[in-house]
Amino acid sequence: MLLTIIRMKNLKKVLAGVTLSAMALASCNESQTAPGLVSGLDTERFDSIVNDIPVQLFELKNANGMCVDVTNFGGRVVAIMVPDRNGEMQDVVLGFDNLKQYTDSVNSPSDFGAAIGRYANRLNKGEITIDGEKYTLPTNNFGHTLHGGPSGWQYQVYEAEKVNESTLKLTMRSKDGDMNFPGNVVATVTYTVTDDNALDIKYEATTDKATVINMTNHSYFNLSGNPENTILEDSLYLNSTSFTPVDSTYMTTGEIVTTENTLFDFSTMKTVGRDMTEENIKNDVQLHNGNGYDHNWVLDTKGDDTQIAATLKCAKSGIQMDMYTNEPGVQVYSGNFLDGTAVGKKGIVYKQRTGICLETQKYPDTPNKPEWPSAFLNPGEKYYSHCVYKFSTF
Repeated sequence: MLLTIIRMKNLKKVLAGVTLSAMALASCNESQTAPGLVSGLDTERFDSIVNDIPVQLFELKNANGMCVDVTNFGGRVVAIMVPDRNGEMQDVVLGFDNLKQYTDSVNSPSDFGAAIGRYANRLNKGEITIDGEKYTLPTNNFGHTLHGGPSGWQYQVYEAEKVNESTLKLTMRSKDGDMNFPGNVVATVTYTVTDDNALDIKYEATTDKATVINMTNHSYFNLSGNPENTILEDSLYLNSTSFTPVDSTYMTTGEIVTTENTLFDFSTMKTVGRDMTEENIKNDVQLHNGNGYDHNWVLDTKGDDTQIAATLKCAKSGIQMDMYTNEPGVQVYSGNFLDGTAVGKKGIVYKQRTGICLETQKYPDTPNKPEWPSAFLNPGEKYYSHCVYKFSTF
């Protein structure tokens, strides 16, 4: 009898061990077959067919663990995961956790993370003249054409090719007459996560007819990793001593004025909100016209993309972002029109000034201001634009 009891106890131990081993094996197999994304996003919520082109969410990563998620719908950067000062991974851009919100341009219009084209920013009254021929474009912002018009590339699908673990190449084939722009344009956006923790973006384009092109990325950065925080306490430096003023419709006036002794001087680092007070927005013409910062700064880097063009720092997280570009300008937009209607990742409501954009570019309305750096592209020429967002801690 005693021997039987001992054998039963041993059998229970063996069975318990087998059960634990099976559970561990199942857990291991699950982690191998369904590791998930570092961002926590569900790729299935981005899988679809839009305009007969497959849409997916792609994860790019480097050897250090930095990850960037991109959907080829609008070429949008959906998440950027970088370590904070404590080594914890933080998502530092605003966006949605599903494709439906990105594609719904009526109920949730947004430019979150988009690869903008053909022409980033505004074109006055939707009119451009190329080789003596006038083109009238659809308007969508205070009587102007903004970000390529109501069906700009942020609402179209790029063809996607994942080159390797860290690089995604997107291609846009924009037909002659797309949003009334002339020329069949083939444009590419190449996103690369480099081993020095940078998101490197290269834009290229060709055309078969004289046209204009000005591409950029429209990511809203919140370096705290928590969009419930505003960006007002983040510190900003701009390698610039002048900017292009705007009128009450956000259109550039054609002037280039110094930032010295103005609220627009970021040549010495200061917090974004230091001078963007309610009183200053009420009394300063330019802050009032922009409802905050929504202006183009003229960069002093003169096209040298090895020089820092801008630096953004967040004291809460210890995350720093340095920006480099070969473009002559950068649009700084302080999230003035975020109003709490957009519900983003993790169910967080995006309130005013919870994201800041640093959009490398030709100046707004450059085609109508011939004294400014040209945005014209002719057959046989290649458009090339380069932007780097490099992340570190302090």
